Amino acid sequence: MSGNSIIKNVELGEGSEINDFAKVVDCKIGDHTKIFSFTNLYGCSIGSNTMVGAFVEIQTGVKIGSYCRIQSHAFICSMVTIEDQVFVGHGVVFINDNKPNALEAINKTWKCLPVLIKKGASIGSNTTILGGVTIGEGAMIGAGAVVTKDVAAHSVVVGIPAKPLKNSGHEN
Repeated sequence: MSGNSIIKNVELGEGSEINDFAKVVDCKIGDHTKIFSFTNLYGCSIGSNTMVGAFVEIQTGVKIGSYCRIQSHAFICSMVTIEDQVFVGHGVVFINDNKPNALEAINKTWKCLPVLIKKGASIGSNTTILGGVTIGEGAMIGAGAVVTKDVAAHSVVVGIPAKPLKNSGHEN
């Protein structure tokens, strides 16, 4: 950590590191976790042995497990829980507000929905995941998919909207 970062009220585990030009505020970070440059993390918790790539934003209340990889340019909004051993590809966007409305946002009356990513899931680059969705254990999401519904454990989904891939060799 250098003077080029903003690190405030952070519980940093043994052997963990935060690179230059990161803003990390009110976070709990487990052991041997690496936070790359140009990240914005606030009010979140990240487990041990996890990697958070450059230009990632993780918002208040997000929980990320251990042994995860969050690739660059991902946006993880409030109300997202990511269990252990999850891969989140480059440019993945999580959404917790499926019906955005500027007036409701200003008045703070809008309804946000949680997202749960279960252990061992893999999410391909540039995927968008809407609020209210659970991605099952070991599921794979193809790059560029838009996930609008729950994804079964060990299934493979692709497309817009994401649908099960036939003959994937996985359970669907």
